[in-house]
Amino acid sequence: MPKYATGKHAKAISDRSGVEFPYREMVREWNGSFVHVSEFEPKQPQLEPKPMSADAVSLRNVRPARTETAVPYSLPENAFETYAASSRVINVTAPGHGLTNGTTYRFRGTPALTSAGGGTFQYNNPASFDGITGANIAKAAGYAITTGIFKDDARVSTDYATANFFYFTVDTDTATSGSIKGGGVGCSVGPVTLSA
Repeated sequence: MPKYATGKHAKAISDRSGVEFPYREMVREWNGSFVHVSEFEPKQPQLEPKPMSADAVSLRNVRPARTETAVPYSLPENAFETYAASSRVINVTAPGHGLTNGTTYRFRGTPALTSAGGGTFQYNNPASFDGITGANIAKAAGYAITTGIFKDDARVSTDYATANFFYFTVDTDTATSGSIKGGGVGCSVGPVTLSA
């Protein structure tokens, strides 16, 4: 095999610029060009992109989106308050209730087991107060509510009032004194069709 000279005193012409450079300072580029080290350009990475796989189609072990079941909104203790004597308007305290104005909701008392061992749950009526019976408040058909507070024979509908209070009008009973709170502990409000 022949031995090549070292080129210690040799000159070479750059393929890129055509300028003469010392032979020992010349390098070969990826495309075969013989250039000076100052002119060297590495291969552009985009000329050889990494292989990309296709986008994933679906996840493994997926479940379809579930439909949220309706749940009652728990009311604070003695959340009901009669408006005035001989009135059927009941104001309800319900901080951050999120209920819709004009929608019909049903009021319920505490849930209870109907019979021992394997029985079913049902809701009790709220406690009666100020001439308003709990059975009338918990009417199965429910009541359309109005967000805000009923005060001075008019609806108060400030942002705070509509977010934290609502009122409804009971069918038959009227308040004896007015401005009396009641209903007891464990009352809730929710969709008419909700069951225990």
